[in-house]
Amino acid sequence: MTTPRHEFYETDDKLTLSIFDKGADPEQVKVSFEPRKFTYSHGDKTLVLEPLKGQIDPAKSDYTVGKVKVEVRLIKMAQGRWGALVGDAPDPLSSFPTSAAPTTTKVRKHKNWDGITKEILNQEKGITSDQDPNAGGDAAVNEFFQKLYADADEDTRRAMMKSYSESGGTTLSTNWDEVKKGTVEVKPPEGSEWKKWAA
Repeated sequence: MTTPRHEFYETDDKLTLSIFDKGADPEQVKVSFEPRKFTYSHGDKTLVLEPLKGQIDPAKSDYTVGKVKVEVRLIKMAQGRWGALVGDAPDPLSSFPTSAAPTTTKVRKHKNWDGITKEILNQEKGITSDQDPNAGGDAAVNEFFQKLYADADEDTRRAMMKSYSESGGTTLSTNWDEVKKGTVEVKPPEGSEWKKWAA
């Protein structure tokens, strides 16, 4: 049994779970919704989420099988963000009857920044970092510099480290002959001024 890769994003009333199971056969996919448990199985792939961080409405929750992923919509019984799929957080519904869920109750408002970041990066995937070094946000830029550093010789690496640390992150040089002559100056972007943080 293998666990398929999955990720989620959420709103106050719904959590959308993407299960990456390329070419899943809709006839073979089995999904089970319970108030605090979700189960997915297809062939040798199984995903069990228990206990869910909050309670869901099994009757309203549903899913669709796509070519690349299975998208599951978990409808929350109580408004609010979970921040995670599973957890032992007390069920917000256990303290009051389901029929009279007070709308004034604040369930931990907690943005799922990872999910938001992934969503933004997924939207930007149309352009690759080879076509535009700025595509894909910070992750692509970091990947570019990691590759540059990994493929560099010892002098180039030394130049990169020295120039970056001495300039406070405003300069990155690969020329060791230039950098080794002295301290690398701080060069803030045009229109900005450099201020040293007080310790």
